[in-house]
Amino acid sequence: MSTETTLRPSGLTERHLALGATFDEWNGMNVPLAYKQDLNDEHKAVRTTAGLFDVSGLKKIFVTGPDALAVCNYTAARDLTKVYPGKSCYTLILNKNGKITDDCIMFHLAPNNWMVVHSSGATMEQLTTSAQGKDVKIAFDDDLHDISLQGPKAVDILAPHTPMDLHALPYFHQMPTRLFGYNCLISRTGYSGERGYEIFAKSADIGPIWDNILEQGKPQGIMACSFTCLDMIRVEANLMFFEFDMTENDTPWDVGLAFTISKKKAADYRGKDAVMASMNEQTTTIYGLVSDCDTAMDPDAEVFVGDKKVGYVTAPLLSTVMNKSIAMFRVDLEYAKPGIEVEVRGENVTCKAVTAATPLYDSKKGKRTA
Repeated sequence: MSTETTLRPSGLTERHLALGATFDEWNGMNVPLAYKQDLNDEHKAVRTTAGLFDVSGLKKIFVTGPDALAVCNYTAARDLTKVYPGKSCYTLILNKNGKITDDCIMFHLAPNNWMVVHSSGATMEQLTTSAQGKDVKIAFDDDLHDISLQGPKAVDILAPHTPMDLHALPYFHQMPTRLFGYNCLISRTGYSGERGYEIFAKSADIGPIWDNILEQGKPQGIMACSFTCLDMIRVEANLMFFEFDMTENDTPWDVGLAFTISKKKAADYRGKDAVMASMNEQTTTIYGLVSDCDTAMDPDAEVFVGDKKVGYVTAPLLSTVMNKSIAMFRVDLEYAKPGIEVEVRGENVTCKAVTAATPLYDSKKGKRTA
């Protein structure tokens, strides 16, 4: 565990400690790796009621000024001219060689005003380089915190306590509003595969908002949920984690993220020529594994068809919700088909499994977009 003095400040640390949290450093901030409660109860809460996560370790960058769209659009592989104010999109950040350096969500807050929320990669550096010679301001805001309420009851818990029509907010849209009397931005996004909302608020306000959500959600069985739980639910939903399922050695095609490339985007962007040239060179993708094994597969376990190695596990999970041992795995493209019998060989676990299309949970993605 890193020392507190070297870390980005969190406005929720005392609340995590009160829940018996153990911490780990991620993205420069201590995050609650686990609480003193049953992890499977957290998992079940997200899938049946709602779970509340502190995802403030995500970094928030504001891009403002007359050239804000041009700077963001050159940095992102998606066509941001189609992202109107009040809408957001998930996109990859590429280097000049068309390889992935980060992923992020870009929020179009207002004309000439964007918020970029990213993980642990090079987004700030790429934005800063793109801004050279432009009429734009790039500002990192470490006071802005981000909590995420995910699950089928999330909308019912929040809606009575904000003046906005939360039920009407579409997927990947956001609106500035008040929640329990505090100024915030509510976005219909998340990392769970469920209907959910992210709430962005200042450090001074995020604690009371957190407290009120947990109090109001008690009748529905809400739980505060850890980063370990977040990693579990994202595997079921096939949501990738930069530096685990995708790295700086990968193109978007290599990991099945073709949808993040706007193939008809007219504007230039960093890595455009290289990534488009590599489109027909894809040899791998990310796919799913399902096993009846009573334990989780090993990370990095090798996957075989007969004596031929065809891939390796990137993110395993023993899912008590699905009652299966499942995993996301990198696989040679010709084996990315459902129903292929494989053997997974890890340091601790060797088991039989079957390939399966992703997402493994809610395969038609109906819950998150409902």
